Amino acid sequence: MATYKIPPVSTLTTLTTAERAGVLDHLFEPCVPLHTLSVELLKEKTFSSYDSLIARIAVQLMDLAGSTSTSDTKWLEAILEAHPRLGQKKVDSAQSRAEQAQLSSSDPLQEEKLFKLNDEYEQTFPGLRYVVFVNGRTRPTIMEDMRLRIDRGDIRMERAEAIKAMCDIAADRARKLNAET
Repeated sequence: MATYKIPPVSTLTTLTTAERAGVLDHLFEPCVPLHTLSVELLKEKTFSSYDSLIARIAVQLMDLAGSTSTSDTKWLEAILEAHPRLGQKKVDSAQSRAEQAQLSSSDPLQEEKLFKLNDEYEQTFPGLRYVVFVNGRTRPTIMEDMRLRIDRGDIRMERAEAIKAMCDIAADRARKLNAET
């Protein structure tokens, strides 16, 4: 099985719509609402690096987060929910599977605690999923961060944190997929 290699950022404007959507899927998560938001951006604008592309998508996402429109909020939530739950057993994205592998635990009590934290998070922030750039951090460290964010209870700040995490993950994936960043 061949490993996906992200195309040079300078070629994005020449790709088909499906190929541009595929780039977004590999950087972020497969997500039609993100395609709707950003696929044309990859055709219309030339970027000097994947980091600059990801920064521009972050602006698009923050614009949705700052909007007072209910439809913009729902759109953003659909994009954020494309990320799998932390510790979820069935994860569709190969990148997410690899990133979450280090968080696996044979301790059923820890598994249950993470499951409950995910539920509490999603009840505290309806329409959101906890998104974090794991980046080598341990499960207890991640769970402590989740607890702090739940206790803070600030949905605007949570949306901003989730967007930042998504973009940090995307930048890391771009590097791992052998792209010039």
